[in-house]
Amino acid sequence: MADLTTTCCGPGRSDDVRETVRSRYAAAANAVASETASGCCSTAPPANITEEQKQVFGAALYGTADRDELPDAAKLVSLGCGNPTAVAELQKGETVLDLGSGGGIDVLLTARRVGPSGRAYGLDMTDEMLELARANQREAGVENAEFLKGEIESIPLPDDSVDVIISNCVINLSGDKSSVLREAARVLRPGGRFAVSDVVADPGMSEETRHDMEQWTGCIAGALTRDEFAAGLEAAGFEDVVIEETHRVHEQASSAIVRASLPR
Repeated sequence: MADLTTTCCGPGRSDDVRETVRSRYAAAANAVASETASGCCSTAPPANITEEQKQVFGAALYGTADRDELPDAAKLVSLGCGNPTAVAELQKGETVLDLGSGGGIDVLLTARRVGPSGRAYGLDMTDEMLELARANQREAGVENAEFLKGEIESIPLPDDSVDVIISNCVINLSGDKSSVLREAARVLRPGGRFAVSDVVADPGMSEETRHDMEQWTGCIAGALTRDEFAAGLEAAGFEDVVIEETHRVHEQASSAIVRASLPR
């Protein structure tokens, strides 16, 4: 199996990738906080999302009812490639963790789906995003949610503490995906579910795209192939892996729903 620490970014570049991503998303949060819409998955930070990009990234991928539940700032900084809350089959009373929660759109939707007896955690490494997410939480009046600062390669939650992990176009941004998947398995309870939206690369993605840092922070270059993602999940202890491509986001990559579970 390919080493998912080095796939797509080269040995020793994980820290560089992390800091570049952090800078990019801090700029996006600051732009929204300044009432200036800023894109995530475009080619230069910060940038406005074009009408074409809005078809494959952002709040347009959520249903009208979902969008109507949320503050405008949460929608403006929605940077994902899908809607994981729609595919995670969330149940009342569950505890859910969103990896790379950004402005909080999926955490706030999740909190309402799991109800007062459940809990939704959002994990993000960017102070500006956390500040924006907490402001969105206050505006939405959601009480059963909590935003944590940390990195998805080292989740600040105890073992066996979460029922479901969701994520929206974030795992592809990590320079150490093996650690992300191992940590996901660690914090999930036996039988826990992994249900994320992410970008998957075509097997023939060019090396030029792979090593383009702007494409990396734009959600493309760091993506695993379908086979690499499945192998990484299985190596971390997951089973029943299903990867369904949903729509093209680049000439060499697609958005996909990725589901898996831990043995009971």
